[in-house]
Amino acid sequence: MTSAHEKTEALKLDGRRARSRSSRSKIVEAMLQLVGNGDVAPSAARVADIAGVGLRTVFRHFDDMDTLYREMSAVIEERVLPIIAEPLKGPNWKARITEIADRRAIVFETILPFRISANLKRFQSSYLMQDYQRLLKAEADGVEALLPGSVKQDSVGARGLNVILSFQTWRLLRHDQGLSTEEAGLVIKRMLADALQHMPDQ
Repeated sequence: MTSAHEKTEALKLDGRRARSRSSRSKIVEAMLQLVGNGDVAPSAARVADIAGVGLRTVFRHFDDMDTLYREMSAVIEERVLPIIAEPLKGPNWKARITEIADRRAIVFETILPFRISANLKRFQSSYLMQDYQRLLKAEADGVEALLPGSVKQDSVGARGLNVILSFQTWRLLRHDQGLSTEEAGLVIKRMLADALQHMPDQ
């Protein structure tokens, strides 16, 4: 039978665990808030300030900023996964790849500040560099999976489609050229339509 003392200690332990989870969540939310609002390289001290915790608390939950970036990436991926996973409905590969363009515009706009932040740090982080390469491969694989064999054999054309539909192209239009989401979408659609008209239907 559990004694009153044991029950008290168990309640204290549960309380500490709940506070720990709360602190960790606040730190991740602070990181997301800072990056989402344009601070592409927030310091641990700034994250701690926004989260309302001490700097030591940040590093008690996260060994280093890499670990915090990893957690941030996981949260962002979870947000966009339902959009990515939704089945395509187009009757042929050209219609489906146009759907991909529309879908990626939504996804890329959602992850834009977070990918820019990670890209700035990837040359200082083996994890972020590996994550960058993983995302590049996922983008390319997503396009290639839709292409008929005749198009895959045209490596130049296939790679061109990958560039048009890449995050880097979206970032160039939105971030470097300062286009609105609507303007960037129109540019992507025009480039994609021009490329597709020179490719076989099957």
